[in-house]
Amino acid sequence: MAKKSKHPKKAGHHLRAWREFRGLTQEDLAQRVRPATNASVISLLESGDRGLSNKWLERLAPALGTKKGFILDMNPYETDTAILEIWGLVPEDDKERLRGIMEAFAKKAG
Repeated sequence: MAKKSKHPKKAGHHLRAWREFRGLTQEDLAQRVRPATNASVISLLESGDRGLSNKWLERLAPALGTKKGFILDMNPYETDTAILEIWGLVPEDDKERLRGIMEAFAKKAG
């Protein structure tokens, strides 16, 4: 079981939790998205004092090794993200086949 973040969702997203989950400081994350930002801007985004727009999500998600929607909806400390992250790596034309395989395993288990 994943450990809980010491920082609950306050800003309407889980940016801070994802950064901590990846073991990054605000400066580390800023370095990954440079020249677009600095640690002060990351702090403002995490606190909700600056809006986390789609443009920011497009920059931050790859730097955090996750998807935009995961930053918005999923606390990595409270969710097993491994399957979702693997799913994100599967080419679109193979997803239907993989879904069928997963459904077969679920039926067998149930």
